[in-house]
Amino acid sequence: MTSASLPPETAPAPARRTVMAAAGAAGLAAALSACGSDDGSSGSTGTGAGAGAAGSSQDSGSPAGGKALARTSDIPEGGGKIFKDHGVVVTQPTAGTYKAFSSKCTHQGCAVGSVANGVIVCPCHNSHFSAEDGSVKKGPATRALPPAKITVSGDEIELA
Repeated sequence: MTSASLPPETAPAPARRTVMAAAGAAGLAAALSACGSDDGSSGSTGTGAGAGAAGSSQDSGSPAGGKALARTSDIPEGGGKIFKDHGVVVTQPTAGTYKAFSSKCTHQGCAVGSVANGVIVCPCHNSHFSAEDGSVKKGPATRALPPAKITVSGDEIELA
């Protein structure tokens, strides 16, 4: 007696609607986890300790547990310094005034690359931000850099 070969059993194929929904969800997840957007829809802008906190402080006393970033002499007047490990950029827009902002560009999340002549520049798409208040000076970014909280005590600058 001869036996006919039977096709191997397979699991039923998923419905087209299931496949399309999964593909759409995967695409949405990829888009949301990308570097960001320039339309202000991103919910999280803070990076590192203290980023996203309002303003900066020049109080003589600093809170315990702050992380020393630099000495005031390390921050040039009209310029600034980027602290990649802490996700912040510290500027000195005018003599003796120190400000801090997230170093993550609000356009697509690149790290800003330089600070000079009162301008923070993102190298990815050439967005420019004010070293005084983080506002957009030149797009494509449409949102300001979020402020980071720092304290200045004597000649030391710390993350708050």
